[in-house]
Amino acid sequence: MRRERPQLWQVWLAETQSLGLAAALLATLVASAAAQDIRGMEVCTAEKQIERRTACLQANLEFLQQALMKLDRETREKIAEADRDLAAARAEIAALKSTVEKLNGELAQVKAKAQPEGKK
Repeated sequence: MRRERPQLWQVWLAETQSLGLAAALLATLVASAAAQDIRGMEVCTAEKQIERRTACLQANLEFLQQALMKLDRETREKIAEADRDLAAARAEIAALKSTVEKLNGELAQVKAKAQPEGKK
């Protein structure tokens, strides 16, 4: 059997779809850049030679992947910070609950001591 190589237009189409997906993800993650041109992106439609156009698209794809990785890293850092804050808040809540239980116990003892004196 003879294995067919993909046509150049099929390769370009696959790269364009990947670029489009990456651009869509970046646009949804960076809402402030949605109405602007993305800095660092090149306009590849002006290129006439397919090799140069492909290289341009690959450069854009690499740029978008780097931007997504940076956003992913920043988001993970923010999530980790929020997890630390949540753990600290839970520890503080547990301490406050134990303090409230202790105070309720002391209040019950004071009420118990005060009742017999009131009945005399």
